[in-house]
Amino acid sequence: MKPPKGRTWAPRGARPVVRVRGRGNGRVNIAGAVCFRPGSRPHLFYRLHVYHGRKGEPKTFAWHEYRDLIITAHQQLKAPLVWCWDNLNVHLAKELAAFAEEHQDWLRIFQMPSYAPELNPAEGVWSLLKRAIANFVATDLGGLVRIVKRKLKKIQFRPHLIDGCLTGTGLIIEPW
Repeated sequence: MKPPKGRTWAPRGARPVVRVRGRGNGRVNIAGAVCFRPGSRPHLFYRLHVYHGRKGEPKTFAWHEYRDLIITAHQQLKAPLVWCWDNLNVHLAKELAAFAEEHQDWLRIFQMPSYAPELNPAEGVWSLLKRAIANFVATDLGGLVRIVKRKLKKIQFRPHLIDGCLTGTGLIIEPW
């Protein structure tokens, strides 16, 4: 995860230099879902995948981790789900399509158009997260994970922020 740029109070032209130690081989991947239901507060579900840079370690999420995120959202909400995917190649996996087919009584999956992040409320959440961790310096990968979890938890418990991410897309939720 590349650190986002933030503002500083340094004098113009005298950019502060922050030195960090470590190799910087690891990274943190985040999979998340923003769930809306008319008449109730929005929910944010997320999973972290930490890659330490070790040989043979998976660098990103596998299809079954996305499946587990869907199941968790369904169990927590106790409601049918309409799931909208972006065009990440793992989202198009045959196993996920078979899972959706198997559970079509409570799960409907729709593919979002290519290159349309402005229609995805989760992109607004990632923007909020990046702004919140701007200018943070993590000394190690564990520190970065703690910062990301803390900031996501803050977003999770501020439903007006998640509602604002939906408003930013221009989409509206209508009951069936």
